[in-house]
Amino acid sequence: MTQTPRISFEFFPPQSLDASFRLWETVQALAPMGPDFVSVTYGAGGTTRKLTHDAVGTIHRNYGLNVAAHLTCVDASKAETLEIAEAYHAAGVREIVALRGDAPAGAARFTPHPEGFANSAELVEALAKTGKFKVRVGAYPEPHPDAADTAQDVTWLKRKIDAGASSAITQFFFDADTFFRFRDACAKAGITAPVIPGILPIQGWAGVKKFAARCGAKVPARLDEAFTTAARDGREDLLALAQCTALCDRLIEGGVDALHFYTLNRPGLTREVVRALGLVPEVALEKVA
Repeated sequence: MTQTPRISFEFFPPQSLDASFRLWETVQALAPMGPDFVSVTYGAGGTTRKLTHDAVGTIHRNYGLNVAAHLTCVDASKAETLEIAEAYHAAGVREIVALRGDAPAGAARFTPHPEGFANSAELVEALAKTGKFKVRVGAYPEPHPDAADTAQDVTWLKRKIDAGASSAITQFFFDADTFFRFRDACAKAGITAPVIPGILPIQGWAGVKKFAARCGAKVPARLDEAFTTAARDGREDLLALAQCTALCDRLIEGGVDALHFYTLNRPGLTREVVRALGLVPEVALEKVA
């Protein structure tokens, strides 16, 4: 008997008044679905650090959700980074998604702060030593832009788990077999911590393709052709729902027991996918109807 998977959602901190309204509308729409946790990102190069902290505190206080706050190594000393973690803890946060982070704007590659953490494994180890947080990390079913191949990504994930991380959330992907191959490689490497697939509901195919190119996610030709045709025929939303639901369904059939949705602060498609999969009780559906 297949167990009903847990669900979780990722939000972005708002950088304008309109974006702020969109975030809170998203949280209000998805909170009744009972997520296992929700995460709040940093902007590129740590640019939304204060906004992230404010959003994390508000979501925790006002909605009672288990918030996993993003924390990166970018442009901060070790002391400054751990001060941010302490501020999260003071705000009631008990989970952190520890990431190296992308290079700041204008920089070609990530360069550690002279007094900062050199990589995410060092950050995980420092957070684990505090004993105050459950630490999650990122994982990459397809090679990270800075990695030579998937084997190197698996090696790095093992290092982060050994440093004290309790689970990993993957970058998004478009083919379930991509995740299954990565999961098998992790198991072969001795990784026993849960690896949660990251799901990106497709809201605007052109934008998603650009996003995928930056992240190293391979776009299947069949999917590109399908969305190109659907956009021409005015059926892009219908295809997006079908594609995401089918992907999640295949993952569930393959034994996945948790799904993490990258909402982009646009709740509609995520909500419809979760409904289509039957992953929430009827009382929750009534609350969001």
